[in-house]
Amino acid sequence: MGGLIVTKQKPWSISKKQVLNAYRKVKRNKGGAGVDNVSLKDFEKDLKNNLYKLWNRMSSGSYFPKSVKEVEIPKKDGSVRKLGIPTVSDRIAQMVVVEMLQPNLEKVFHKDSYGFRKEKRAHDALDKARKLCWRYDWVIDLDIKGFFDNLEHELIMKVIKIHTDKKWVLMYIERWLKSRIQKKDGKLIERSKGTPQGGVISPLLANMFLNHAFDMWISREFPTVEFERYADDIIVHCKTLEQAEFILFCIRKRTERCKLTLHPKKTKIVYCKDGKRNKKYPYIKFTFLGYTFQNRKTRTRAGKYFYNFSPAVSKDALKKMYSKIRELELHKKVLSDIFEIAKLLNPILRGWINYYGKFRKSALALFFHRINLRLIKWAQWKYKRLRYKNRRSIAWIRNIHRSNPDLFAHWSIGYIPKA
Repeated sequence: MGGLIVTKQKPWSISKKQVLNAYRKVKRNKGGAGVDNVSLKDFEKDLKNNLYKLWNRMSSGSYFPKSVKEVEIPKKDGSVRKLGIPTVSDRIAQMVVVEMLQPNLEKVFHKDSYGFRKEKRAHDALDKARKLCWRYDWVIDLDIKGFFDNLEHELIMKVIKIHTDKKWVLMYIERWLKSRIQKKDGKLIERSKGTPQGGVISPLLANMFLNHAFDMWISREFPTVEFERYADDIIVHCKTLEQAEFILFCIRKRTERCKLTLHPKKTKIVYCKDGKRNKKYPYIKFTFLGYTFQNRKTRTRAGKYFYNFSPAVSKDALKKMYSKIRELELHKKVLSDIFEIAKLLNPILRGWINYYGKFRKSALALFFHRINLRLIKWAQWKYKRLRYKNRRSIAWIRNIHRSNPDLFAHWSIGYIPKA
């Protein structure tokens, strides 16, 4: 894969360097194999030849994506979230288009669109929501029912054509949208709408669509109303209940025109005024990007208490974290020592601390206490002399902490084993 060479016989100007850079980004993002069962590791066994084939097909117009592998992820309500996993080759091809479109789209995306953008982060959206909840008494918590599954292809293509006139880009996006879904049993399903979650191009298509369908529309129709949007998760701030009800009515009509539907149970108007809660309002908290916003008792540095509508890690996020720890099955790792356990846990713990510890870190205290209990239990599984002897096990862990206070990520921020 050399430099920016494009042969004259090729109808589309796609360079080998674009394909190589796209592969590097896909490799960083990792991901599993698609319907061809070719993993990144398998793809790299003949990397040069595989990348050349992809470039040759893309630049000649003979590239056709394979079917998308469907993977079902269980949800808390008993339903499943369906992810669509393209092949490694198709993910690289999609990344070529993403890297070409993204820079120009950044100039037109709304400042309060935070999802899947290089200079925006989830914490930025959370911080904006936190501050606006202090200024506005009402929030519209929007949930678009099956957003990725129900996007109309015709409307998506209409939006894309506003931002590019490159025929090969339009052609390949349309092919990706129409790629068949391969079910778990191998059955192939034709697709007339939707863009699969799991595809490299899907987040960009979602942002492009909602930039027109929501961001630009609400900014035009209600220029004083503020909001945060992270992909299809949207929070709108209002001054009064009457304003919130009217804007929600208008948003509902807008989504219907865009061939989408607001979830009847998950979409709600939330009262978020500080101080005493008025029980006549059915919703007084909401969850956004893994954080639950609600009225919380807060202590000042001077030792005084006041009520503050603010975010902290949600119960659902904590449940997922507990589940992840259980999946590690520490009781089966009795051949390891405490340092190997730390090596296993720390990357996971640091990720959670960095994300969920940004706002109200103290809400993680109980979770870290349970981690310490797991470590004590592991010590009892490991050493017969500690089995069924809680005090001795706790003393053993505390001795480890005294000699290695930063051994575990949560120990280093103060969540130490207690007697």
